[in-house]
Amino acid sequence: MRSRSARIHETGCETVPEPEPNVPRVMWQLLEPLHAVTYFAPEARAAADAVGMRGFWMGYFAGRAAPLGPVGPGVVTAAFHGFPPARVARALPDAWTFATPGDVLRARLDGAGAALRTLLTDKVTGSDDLRAAAGLAWEAAGHADTAGRVLGAANQALPAPDEPHLLLWQAATTLREHRGDGHVAALVAHGVSPVQSHLLKVAAGETDIDQLRLARRWDDEEWEAGAAALRGRGWVDDSGVLTAEGARERTRIERLTDEAAAVPWRALGDERTAELALLLYPLTMAVLESGVMPPANPIGLPPPGDGENGRGLTLPAVPSPIS
Repeated sequence: MRSRSARIHETGCETVPEPEPNVPRVMWQLLEPLHAVTYFAPEARAAADAVGMRGFWMGYFAGRAAPLGPVGPGVVTAAFHGFPPARVARALPDAWTFATPGDVLRARLDGAGAALRTLLTDKVTGSDDLRAAAGLAWEAAGHADTAGRVLGAANQALPAPDEPHLLLWQAATTLREHRGDGHVAALVAHGVSPVQSHLLKVAAGETDIDQLRLARRWDDEEWEAGAAALRGRGWVDDSGVLTAEGARERTRIERLTDEAAAVPWRALGDERTAELALLLYPLTMAVLESGVMPPANPIGLPPPGDGENGRGLTLPAVPSPIS
């Protein structure tokens, strides 16, 4: 990977390092679908229900928060950034009266593992390629710089699972929470509230407004206040579309997010990061093409039919920019 000084993006009086190429974003595209089975696969929901979670959202909040211990809604609202406090409070701390954080951690690993076995097949989950991918991803996750990154640090501190597909899932989870912590920091530094961050994602065409409103459940007044704030900043127009200024600011936030997620890949090195990308590609596509993830997902991941080469991922070009 080239030095961070190899290319500088200028914004006003400031400079923002831009990795060349954008390795952190490519690796996020590859790893996020493997992690996200924990939200969308029926096996994951069944495992959460089996330990006593009452409905999807209790399982979601408890599952993501479990590495932190039996925390309350204030901590989770702050760390997750995107949810109304009242919605989090409907799940926590009640979840810990039904199951301990340790129970929930075991359930989320069991559920994700069962989902990956279904989606990737037993033959793939026991393959040499998957073992190699899991080892490289785990090493990268161990290099994640966690100062100030609560969710990334809590996941990094968990023990290594024994089975390769579980090791890969936990590594992907650590790396995505590490990236998410950095993204939240960039949003906060730019004065972007949770609702505004959702509306920027919609304005950029990354997700559907109706699905996002259903998933996040901010009330109508809060959505409108967020939209009015973005209009007042000149970031979106009256129809909710990004203005030129909004596009510049959002690009800057995304570049800062990518740069903040770059340390694991610099530590792993160009050659082994490229090797990992090639090993992950067929696994990621198997998940995306299974249909387990809805096309209009709140994460903003593209469906496999979109993007270059009809895949939603620009990965046929991965070996060239990373090497």
